[in-house]
Amino acid sequence: MTGTRQEIAGARRLVVKVGSSALTTAGSGLDVARLDALVDAIADRVRRDTQIVLVSSGAIGAGLAPLKLGKRPRDLATQQASASVGQLALAHAYAESFGRYTLTVGQVLLTSDDVVRRAHYRNAQRTFSRLLSLGAVPVVNENDTVATQEIRFGDNDRLAALVAHLIGAEALVLLSDVDGLYDGDPRSGATRRITEVHSESDVDGIAVGISSSGLGTGGMVSKLAAARTAAGAGIPVLLAAAADAAGALGTAEVGTAFTPADTRLSARRFWLGYATDATGKLRLDDGAVQAILRRRSLLAAGITGLDGDFQAGDVVDLVDRNDLPIARGVVGFDAAELPALIGRSSHEVPVEHRREVVHADDLVPLRR
Repeated sequence: MTGTRQEIAGARRLVVKVGSSALTTAGSGLDVARLDALVDAIADRVRRDTQIVLVSSGAIGAGLAPLKLGKRPRDLATQQASASVGQLALAHAYAESFGRYTLTVGQVLLTSDDVVRRAHYRNAQRTFSRLLSLGAVPVVNENDTVATQEIRFGDNDRLAALVAHLIGAEALVLLSDVDGLYDGDPRSGATRRITEVHSESDVDGIAVGISSSGLGTGGMVSKLAAARTAAGAGIPVLLAAAADAAGALGTAEVGTAFTPADTRLSARRFWLGYATDATGKLRLDDGAVQAILRRRSLLAAGITGLDGDFQAGDVVDLVDRNDLPIARGVVGFDAAELPALIGRSSHEVPVEHRREVVHADDLVPLRR
């Protein structure tokens, strides 16, 4: 067993995420047998002195049958209505199922504001800490009943990665209807499962698609992004099938394991790199890309172009010549100021503008 899998198997604080397709069906809503099997595996791990936070999708899917909806709605208002009905059913089902093991469940509903805004972030952190210290199992979901297109996480995979960092988890387990990461569509039969991901090069060029169930929003695209986010922040990740939950939460010898970065990011650097949204982008030449990857400051001379209407102090993506993000940082100039500066050396610009466009202390590389 690899070191990463040993870390996951031995973690004392763990985030487990389960997708809609693993808990619900379009015609019948919640599948209680599947939910009970998941709870069985979590309860067994809790008995072995592990604190677990469960990030659970399924509220919208659980509301479909009661509202006589044949498939997941596309419009936000109907999704929110379905979530308001389904969230009650989901919370009740978890309370009943964990009750078989005399475990108490605490419901935590989050929007992106709760992670992006520092005061909200700290409040959420304190809530999780207290719930876990009292022996409860926090069950987390995006607050679909009030989230809007502008503030919603978009999928619970990303939410799980953010929660894992927020609570100081020692590992993240992502459970879905697929038994790991494949180098193509696993339904084609001509693909292979990737058992270990050690760096970005191990997943470069892999084509992943959305869930075929029609119940979830994420699919493998969001799971891979979440795994990269958590691993890049120093958290080991296991991607496995919900049907293999007992193995995933036991020896961790199933699925795909993602090796974590050597250093865990601070809360501020994690927020900068992964929790907040960029308001624009700066395009860099090859020399600037290499400097950024060595955690050097970005100067105007290395910029070839920009997009967005950002202000000094906003977060922007730093992208290479192929438009691929290599880092994020806090920009020191307004978008309107930069066109006159980009591509010019420091001695060629006015004295008042002779400073870093993005300081090294205010940027986070996104590649390992």
